[in-house]
Amino acid sequence: MNLKKLPLLNLKRNPGRTLALVLLTAVLSFSIFGGTVVVSSLRRGLGSLTERLGADIIVVPSQAQSKVSFQDIFLQGTVGAFYMSRENLTRTLEVEGVEKAAAQVFLASLKADCCSIRIQVIGIDPETDFVIRPWLEKSGSRGLKDMDVVVGTKVGAEVGETLRIYEERCHVAGKLAPTGTGLDSAVYCNMSTMKKLLSAAEAKGISHKVSSDDEDVVSAIYVKVKEGYDIGKVNSAIQGHTRKASAIRTRSMITDVSSSLLAISRVILGLIGAIWGMGFLLLFLAFAMIARERQQEFALLRVLGSTKKALKGLIRKEAFLCCLSGGFVGIGLACLLVFPFQTLIEMSLSLPYLIPEPSGLFLIALGALGASVASGFASSAFAAWRLSQADPGRLLRQG
Repeated sequence: MNLKKLPLLNLKRNPGRTLALVLLTAVLSFSIFGGTVVVSSLRRGLGSLTERLGADIIVVPSQAQSKVSFQDIFLQGTVGAFYMSRENLTRTLEVEGVEKAAAQVFLASLKADCCSIRIQVIGIDPETDFVIRPWLEKSGSRGLKDMDVVVGTKVGAEVGETLRIYEERCHVAGKLAPTGTGLDSAVYCNMSTMKKLLSAAEAKGISHKVSSDDEDVVSAIYVKVKEGYDIGKVNSAIQGHTRKASAIRTRSMITDVSSSLLAISRVILGLIGAIWGMGFLLLFLAFAMIARERQQEFALLRVLGSTKKALKGLIRKEAFLCCLSGGFVGIGLACLLVFPFQTLIEMSLSLPYLIPEPSGLFLIALGALGASVASGFASSAFAAWRLSQADPGRLLRQG
């Protein structure tokens, strides 16, 4: 007897039962694929943040801890600005154990008549910077000329366009690759351009001066510690040698982010495990009920000459078709929720979030599909064995 077409015919003949099995498997694949993508994106974002910081210590004004959290600019793309005297850069370089230090200046633009969009503008010195410059080089940007800017991937401007910031027109010279951090919403320029933007902002009533006679300011100083020196001791020395500033170890910032990521990952993985366990149990019960309902059908097939092996294969093929279909449905639904709303997910979690590369997503989808099919095979195994072991003569007489 040719049973090749029978599994598909059985599924078509019972659309309600088939739909229930597909939906159950879809829930499994949805949770596995969606949850794994979120966890992988968080881990990739943390790695990107670690690479992007590129410094052992960051010195910021003391007010940064209260006015606008420095971490919020990195993690959430919060727009803010704070300043301290550039003298702190010189003081930092005087500390024993400091290999190099680079300053950045922040400017928060306004979404009003003066500006195209509300963004975080960051001024760097391409000659001394060792944090942003490698990323600029990766993007293909060859230096930063006056009134040129390089934008993060989330900034709504393309190369060759013009951004208006406090009435100053800036040429978009490059666009950075995504990092999964808040700095994807930032715009970078050289110090000469930043001075013009600060003066333009001053004309709009937005002052950057820390005192009436000190206009030369910086917002953050990135420090690389010499090899062999204790970062903690150098950090304390910088803290004591600078004025109205706080020295932050980047390791502590990353540790805080890592702890939050670990806690969220455990919750997500726990939910995946709970959903998978419940889904597997429901699939097992569903196949057990199916086996009970189809006893006479399988008894008749045995009488007509089908082997026990063929009957087991019939159940497994039906399970395979249902679970494969459900796997694709669940992965498709997860894609519709995870990818279009990745910005919302990032904002909700307040953590770096960088979607894996297409090759990584393909492997995750393949794993979710394989897990769904494997669950169907495992949950149908008992039903297949039970039907193959039943006495066909007794079942037909009972019918």
